[in-house]
Amino acid sequence: MFKYLEPNKIFPLTSKAPKYVLLLFIVVLTIGLVEALILSPEDYKQSHSVRIMYVHVPSAWISLGIFSVITLLSLVGYIFKIQNFFIISKCLAPSGFTFNIIAIVTGSIWGKPTWGTWWVWDARITSMLILAMFYALYLIAWRIYGDKDKAYKVTSVISILGIINVPIIKYSVDWWNTLHQPASVNLLSETSIHVSMLIPLLIMTAAFALFSLLIFLMKYNTELIKIKNKGLDRL
Repeated sequence: MFKYLEPNKIFPLTSKAPKYVLLLFIVVLTIGLVEALILSPEDYKQSHSVRIMYVHVPSAWISLGIFSVITLLSLVGYIFKIQNFFIISKCLAPSGFTFNIIAIVTGSIWGKPTWGTWWVWDARITSMLILAMFYALYLIAWRIYGDKDKAYKVTSVISILGIINVPIIKYSVDWWNTLHQPASVNLLSETSIHVSMLIPLLIMTAAFALFSLLIFLMKYNTELIKIKNKGLDRL
């Protein structure tokens, strides 16, 4: 199965995909912004400040999802010696880190009118900050280690240690008494958010996911071109 993921087999597909992903991203983002900024209602307590949610929550979801994928790919890549999985992980990390920072910043902006302060050492906020540190360490490791095997090993260790923080982020509002509100969207139980807010939230999440995919494809294609120029058709 893994042989179909060799660079020389997937590059024809990944090289053509960005323009289609970009077009789809623009369409979905436009719909999402209209839904989030115009059609969705204001909150009865938070008024229009609740609209920050449509950037904050999708950013947090995307950053957590990407780090989880990075960890999975690193583990599988290390166990089965699939170097291409490490390249994929490397290309996913920048957008994950970017959305992590966006989630922290927008959370701080949202906290000012809601909590009366820009920052508190709340369990959810602090654990998201720790995730950003793991993202930064992961990206720095790729920069400082010239030896590929060393980079693969170090980045795998960082991702495995960092993934421990992901369930802490998820359940921090349940495990500790925090200012951060409990989850409003649940896959295994009833969702408390109204459908008029849930729809734009999901559309914006799809838009951010497409943007992450676009950035990934651009970086991944660059990596594949570098590999091709070095005469390495297989990873």
